[in-house]
Amino acid sequence: MNKVFHKIASFAMAFVVLFSTMSFTLNMHYCGDTLVETAIFHKVKGCGMEMEKPSTEGCAITKKDCCKNEQTVVEGQDELQLHVDKISFEQQVFIASFVYAHVNLFEDVNKKSSSFEQYKPPLVTKQIFKIDETYLI
Repeated sequence: MNKVFHKIASFAMAFVVLFSTMSFTLNMHYCGDTLVETAIFHKVKGCGMEMEKPSTEGCAITKKDCCKNEQTVVEGQDELQLHVDKISFEQQVFIASFVYAHVNLFEDVNKKSSSFEQYKPPLVTKQIFKIDETYLI
């Protein structure tokens, strides 16, 4: 259970770092007051009703364009560098003790220690296999 939670938490933290540093652009195309198209990472195509400028230069009559494009830029965070020279002594002590305690959590708890490993086996005085042998004649 603890390993599953640890993997889920690390995966979530990786996504938080990824999406907090990523910047993107949201483009929206409105026809009148109605949102027609939304695009992320590229420009909108439009609805095809955009007004073009008149080809004649003497014509002064222009109509107001009913379509408009809006662009929203979401800037990512780019100040994720940790400056080691600005860490105080108390913070260094805390980091060292945290790392030491965290490393000791992952020691093998299920390791079985046997008490007979430090003692030598007894010396053999009789060869038991020769005493128990039987011969068929």
